[in-house]
Amino acid sequence: MKKYDYVIVGAGICGCTVAYELQKYSKDVLLIDKNINVGMGASGAAGAFLSPLLGKPNKFKNLISKALSYSTDFYKINTPESIDNCGTIRIPKDDEDELKFQSYIPFMDFKFEKDVESGGYFFPIGSVVNSFEACTTLSDKTEKLLNYEINIIEFINEEWILNKEITTNNLILATGANVKLLDEKYIDIRAIWGQRIDIETSTCITKNYHKECSVSRTIKKDKNTYKCSIGATHHRFVEEKQVDNIDTEILLKKASDIILLNNVKVTGMFGGARSSSSDYFPIVGTLVDSTKTLIEFPYLKNGTNVNPSRFSRHKHLHIINGVGGRGFVLAPYLANQLVENIINNDNIEENIKSDRLFKRWVKK
Repeated sequence: MKKYDYVIVGAGICGCTVAYELQKYSKDVLLIDKNINVGMGASGAAGAFLSPLLGKPNKFKNLISKALSYSTDFYKINTPESIDNCGTIRIPKDDEDELKFQSYIPFMDFKFEKDVESGGYFFPIGSVVNSFEACTTLSDKTEKLLNYEINIIEFINEEWILNKEITTNNLILATGANVKLLDEKYIDIRAIWGQRIDIETSTCITKNYHKECSVSRTIKKDKNTYKCSIGATHHRFVEEKQVDNIDTEILLKKASDIILLNNVKVTGMFGGARSSSSDYFPIVGTLVDSTKTLIEFPYLKNGTNVNPSRFSRHKHLHIINGVGGRGFVLAPYLANQLVENIINNDNIEENIKSDRLFKRWVKK
């Protein structure tokens, strides 16, 4: 069996950013994915728009704002060819939405200005990322094992063994909506259906737009033709057959409500199940071993408080998941926290640890 210091399962944007961060400390890293290339699945279907979360201050908005600032700089520095920081125009859906926007103005975390032509508001921080280019660049120096699916993981003699073929000192799961490798019921991941279509059009668009869907700035293909992306809408994931059911006409209709698109030709359709936790916060760090923890502290079921530092953990097993529709905003920020925790024992923010999910689950 081949052995590595670190194995990452999942080569979407989360797995690729973790691989990039780990390369700073170790060259003995393996990145595994069941697809034939990196940046496929949910990451490949993503519109990969980076834009602010609007609203009054709360813990989730604070997380997204910190991640947006960090990740925008991260892409500009490390994958400059993948990011287009052209700004985003956010357009209220209706009069009620406009009133909400006005109420949020005192709490804006980023600069903005009124866009008279669209009736929306222009945020210079807004960007769009080429998902495949970003994942490819970030994982370029990492050894990869693609088109390979992990069916079983075992912890034997202080090492993780995958498919009885690969061993590692540290296992990092970045598997998104597929959590079959985790035998922990408190990890409540909900699949959210995301869609994107790529089009060609004779319309030139100079900024990203967001209303009920997102439309990217166009890139010139030839004298009369431009390319752009529309997406991604979100729906509860009900059946696997949704993968083949891209709502092209619905996306085009929503896009036409933002800006008039002439001579449209659909050139690509993408769909994928994104992972969202039950409370919408991501899940990062080590995993609580629920079986051992409940044996040691059975009174947790009665609501007795126990400091999480006393919980038993799965040794050398780490997770980065639950990023929902903001994967490209969150991934670089979360990957840095995870790797610095693994290597240097730096703290991970309390709101994103698995501890919170375990404590809620055990009381039910």
